[in-house]
Amino acid sequence: MSDTALPHAPRKLRLATVSLAGCFGCHMSLLDIDERLFELVEHVEFDRSPLTDIKHVTHCDIGLVEGGLCNAENVQVLREFRAQCKTLVAVGACAITGGLPALRNPLDVGELLVDVYRERAGLASGSRVPDDPELPLPLNRVHPIHEVVHVDYFLPGCPPGADAFWQFLTDLMAGRTPRLAHGLIRYD
Repeated sequence: MSDTALPHAPRKLRLATVSLAGCFGCHMSLLDIDERLFELVEHVEFDRSPLTDIKHVTHCDIGLVEGGLCNAENVQVLREFRAQCKTLVAVGACAITGGLPALRNPLDVGELLVDVYRERAGLASGSRVPDDPELPLPLNRVHPIHEVVHVDYFLPGCPPGADAFWQFLTDLMAGRTPRLAHGLIRYD
């Protein structure tokens, strides 16, 4: 190599996201970093995310998970995602605690399904609980993701705000332990 060759630019980090049982609000907050997305793209390459049409994640440096686990498919997707992510971040209340979907936890899922699909007023006679093999099996309760896989970091909020996302990702990209200043964590 000649001494006039340009130095190699640092390798871009690969970032992927997945949404499980939640409302997609955390992904919307990530997109709310607005024009800072252009700066982010200078440092990361997006794998599976709302900015790509990639359905399956490949090896990545940072994986962001929003949503909890309410069915067998969520568990499978999470395990596959974790296996591909060097650093996994639980994003938002649903991923961290089960959030609003976990409000069903005190209830019996079987009874709920019967109430909704067979006994609710206005249903056609002969209505039954769907049992198509394409439908994922519901879990008896909603779980936060750390009950199934190892989580490296937690980004709290419902949803975390754009500034919290930006600070968190900036710290991770710089190799620092993310620290959120007072006022960046919110629950709207």
